[in-house]
Amino acid sequence: MTFLKGKKGLVVGIANDQSIAWGCAKAFHEAGAEQAITWLNDKARKYVEPLAQQVEASITGNLDVTNPDEMKAIFDTIGERWGKLDFLVHSVAFAPKEDLHGRVVDSSRDGFLQAIDISCHSFIRLTRLAEPLMKNGGTVLTMSYLGASEVMPNYGMMGPVKAALESSVKYLAAELGGQGIRVHAISPGPLVTRAASGLAGFDSLVQESIDRSPLHKALNVDDVGPLSAFLVSDGAKAMTGGLLFVDGGYNILN
Repeated sequence: MTFLKGKKGLVVGIANDQSIAWGCAKAFHEAGAEQAITWLNDKARKYVEPLAQQVEASITGNLDVTNPDEMKAIFDTIGERWGKLDFLVHSVAFAPKEDLHGRVVDSSRDGFLQAIDISCHSFIRLTRLAEPLMKNGGTVLTMSYLGASEVMPNYGMMGPVKAALESSVKYLAAELGGQGIRVHAISPGPLVTRAASGLAGFDSLVQESIDRSPLHKALNVDDVGPLSAFLVSDGAKAMTGGLLFVDGGYNILN
């Protein structure tokens, strides 16, 4: 299965082997794509660099999405080495714990702004930098959650933040479609990741998903990877602006 052979992509957001972005990177590799893989900082490097080696990433490096110089540097490197970019995966989210664990109405201004900057506007910033390299079109993916449109227990402030992210996907899809750049959000069900571990009562959320979803199955990052590989492939060339669920059908329930 080499349907992505010749395509080159940047994957942002791998923290360890339980990251959604890692599930995507594995699927891209299996389909023949060449990848650039980043890690947040030197502390994260020891966990991510061995994974980058597993998928034979040809470009690696630090990327803190709040650091404009690091963002520019990775795209400069891609431009110099590849001269193009076919796909970008943004799988980054953060909210201060004290705000995340409280009521939305009590969230601090600084905490909300930090969450929206890292979890949403960084997606816009990355897409802006990717645009000139997607000379022949391309695909941009980000990760959302059902809590963007439904009130989910303990999801708190991330609900409004992810709602902004999903809206951004639609606007970017409309603005970039004329250049052949397609934009999607993938919405996995509750997965055991480092980011999810910060949510109060997360274990019960996972169990409810298994019990109530039509497919009654536990989810993992490998369930997301194949969809991401399809979306960046030519087989999805007529699709853009989508919100695609990988949650065992949980989203159809009331």
